Amino acid sequence: MADVGGGFGLGTGFGPGVGAGIGVGPYAELTFDSEGDVDRASQGAVSRMEATDVLVFAHGWNSDRSAATRLYDRFFAPFPALVGPGVRLGYVGVVWPSMRFSDEPIPDFEAPGALAEPGRGCALDPLTRQALGEFWPGRRAELDRVAELLAEQPESASAFIEFGALVRELAGVDAVQAVAAPAVPAIFADDVLEVCRALSLALTKAGAEAPAAAAPGAAAPGAEGPGLTVGGDLRGLWGGAKELLRQATYYKMKKRAGVVGERGLGPVLAELAAARPALRFHLIGHSFGARVVSFSLRAVPEGARYVRSLTLLQGAFSHYAFADRLPHDKGRGGALRGLHRKVDGPVVACHSPHDSALRVFYPLASRMAGDSAGLLGFDERWGAIGHDGVRAVPGAPRLSLDTALREGLPATGCVSVDAGSVVRRGGAPSGAHSDICHEELARVVVSAGRMGR
Repeated sequence: MADVGGGFGLGTGFGPGVGAGIGVGPYAELTFDSEGDVDRASQGAVSRMEATDVLVFAHGWNSDRSAATRLYDRFFAPFPALVGPGVRLGYVGVVWPSMRFSDEPIPDFEAPGALAEPGRGCALDPLTRQALGEFWPGRRAELDRVAELLAEQPESASAFIEFGALVRELAGVDAVQAVAAPAVPAIFADDVLEVCRALSLALTKAGAEAPAAAAPGAAAPGAEGPGLTVGGDLRGLWGGAKELLRQATYYKMKKRAGVVGERGLGPVLAELAAARPALRFHLIGHSFGARVVSFSLRAVPEGARYVRSLTLLQGAFSHYAFADRLPHDKGRGGALRGLHRKVDGPVVACHSPHDSALRVFYPLASRMAGDSAGLLGFDERWGAIGHDGVRAVPGAPRLSLDTALREGLPATGCVSVDAGSVVRRGGAPSGAHSDICHEELARVVVSAGRMGR
């Protein structure tokens, strides 16, 4: 079984689909550990659903089970009123072990007191420290020292070197590997002071731009405070150091999302489809959850047509993922090369320019060591599908959200939908990355699945 959060309960007190607080039904959860092993009881609950069409939604990286449940409740709420009379919906929430930074706001989700106190700056709030302990079990000493350094913010190059070494160790990247391996991101290979400086500048940029995307009168949490202004002293770089810690969880989570999709969700859906061939599955994923549902396509047998639509909400993986040939390397294709053809319907990539997580931080995390472009500056090779949609797939249209809702979506193939008209609220550092609970996006899913009235 898996390590981190590897137990199926993820610290909750209810079983699959029971007492989960979801306002629609029938609802069940598919629960996976970090190696993609499914809780068979949760699979059984899905197999017993009385439905014609099943919505399967995978949450993203910055989530725990409680946040995921609230997300599903909010996102699924409009669907009963949107589908046609011949459609009986079933609702499935995919629960997989991810990492919740509790000091990052999710629009409309946080109960009073749920977020870290304003002004904590670089210090880890207690909930985030607890989550990191669950994410990296058995690493209490390293995490205690990381937390101590972030709280004290010493003006010492040696402290940053120590911090960088601790983060590499937590991420499972040793010093030799960081220097020699071409697949290790530059954030682990480059000089730690330069990395923290680049990340601090990115945080400043994200904080300055967040208010423009926020609701009127809403402040951008974290836009001011220790670590977000980069001066000449080293103390101003500890905001970047905290972001480096976040990126280390991102590095591990990226791999996990693919594993859960390919080895977990994909085979489970294939089993369910074999037992219930009339069921139509509509896959939805947010952030790294988009990676989960997309990688599940690798397990779809040739000729099978049970996946009827795939909707990606601010997807945190490459915009070239479905390409047969990469523009910068014609001899290679994307990680999901051609797999959109396994969907008996469209693959819809919703994206937003207000998503700082994907516009600013995804390229930083994805860029490889030794890239001559350096850490700052956008490079198309590392763009995210949730930032600017599907790229390098011939014939893939690009639509505004209004056009998609007014004129409908293509029957098959990839399509990019600019959802920036609604996906626009959120504070630093992620901007509007999690602002996805809108009826307009539910209508996109219904249109993609040909389930409308």
